[in-house]
Amino acid sequence: MLTLGGFQDLCLDKVLEMFKHLRRIHGWLAGTTWAVGGGVKGRAQKTPSRGLGGASAAAEGGRDCLSAGDACSGDDACSPRLRTLRQCVAGDGSVKLGPGARNQCENAVTALSSTPLRGCRCKRGMKKEKNCLSIYWSLQQAVLHGLSLVQDFPYEPEERGSDYVRLASIAAGFVSPPESEATTVNRCLDAAKACNIDETCQKLRTEYVSSCIQPSARSGPCNRPKCNKALRKFFDRVPPDYTHELLFCPCTDTACAERRRQTVVPACSYEDRDKPGCPAQLRACKADYVCRSRWAQFQYDCQPRPESASGCKRENHAACLLAYTGLIGSTITPNYLDNSTSNVGPWCSCATSGHQREQCADFLASFHRNVCLRKAIEAFGNSSDVKTGGGGIAPRPGADPAVSTETPPNVLREEIPTQVNGNERLWSDVDSRPPSSPDLSERNAGATAVRPSPLAVCWLLALLGRR
Repeated sequence: MLTLGGFQDLCLDKVLEMFKHLRRIHGWLAGTTWAVGGGVKGRAQKTPSRGLGGASAAAEGGRDCLSAGDACSGDDACSPRLRTLRQCVAGDGSVKLGPGARNQCENAVTALSSTPLRGCRCKRGMKKEKNCLSIYWSLQQAVLHGLSLVQDFPYEPEERGSDYVRLASIAAGFVSPPESEATTVNRCLDAAKACNIDETCQKLRTEYVSSCIQPSARSGPCNRPKCNKALRKFFDRVPPDYTHELLFCPCTDTACAERRRQTVVPACSYEDRDKPGCPAQLRACKADYVCRSRWAQFQYDCQPRPESASGCKRENHAACLLAYTGLIGSTITPNYLDNSTSNVGPWCSCATSGHQREQCADFLASFHRNVCLRKAIEAFGNSSDVKTGGGGIAPRPGADPAVSTETPPNVLREEIPTQVNGNERLWSDVDSRPPSSPDLSERNAGATAVRPSPLAVCWLLALLGRR
């Protein structure tokens, strides 16, 4: 005879098998292979199945350079090769090498081409990002010795969902009106409201504003390094649905444009008493692994192509805007130049550039005359971005267009937008608590999904089976 405990164990196993099957389907649809661990409380482990172009079989798992470097350091054959390569590229290859040393360098590069280091990249804002990037740049310089081990851009492409801010807009009770009433919409104000109701966005925005306006005994009006660090944290960790709306929202008057310009607290993070020379700013940037990498990513993703309708060689406005925000909080932080246009650029000039005037002009042209960047900002403002699905705070696809501004503010009571991510479990831990039921407004809004525990499902199945 099956005991109560045995029934629970048997039923839980069946329900978990069902969830595992559903999760595998979800992973397949997302283009990712999922392996689910066993046990009632086992968490799913996500293993990307997409490889990097030109990478070795060992690197096709999407390994970052930090993990690949750690694996190499623990390998007796790989570790000395990596040390040799780093000596070969010291000073960005400026050290002259004799014939024997050149041969050793070429042999080291050839040997490393069959290790997980080949094709590795880093993740923007990752833990120990600087350490990861130091390995990347050592590998990148291997091209001096006849073989390319990594691609020209250091960061993995970021693909984030676009439903979070749309849900937030409904929760806050403001949605985009019909086109006939579009003139009354203030997307910059709506963006600030959306950020304020999202826990992560509101918290990190408050942190950077506080850091950027707090006087410093040593630095004067503000502590710029602390301000820049907080800005980088905000733009790295908050989804672009929020950050892009705050930074690239369209304006039709100077008051709105000034509010937009003040987003990065320019008095601390951007402006100074005098404008420094751009060559000096760029040299300082290239001496820092993070700034150097953000600049390289910006050059890659915002590379202009005037003959293209998008203005971009990569045909991806979203990637260009993301690369632009990656520069904020660096030595070459860009911002709006004034409150009467949408022109952007760093706080520097070519007045004292001397024999480097041409290089200086090219650097400023990367912002002032970059058709890709300009069209990306314009397209975001008019909701016609390439590969972004449009901009603006609006109801998510499939939402009722007739939702009024009286939508209950607790529609996202149980789920904060930026807390919903790919690592969230599809079911709750087994416990004795019954599943919570949504109230009437939540069922009508359809924004909060009920996640019953497997044990509750089992009891429900048992009750139904007795009828």
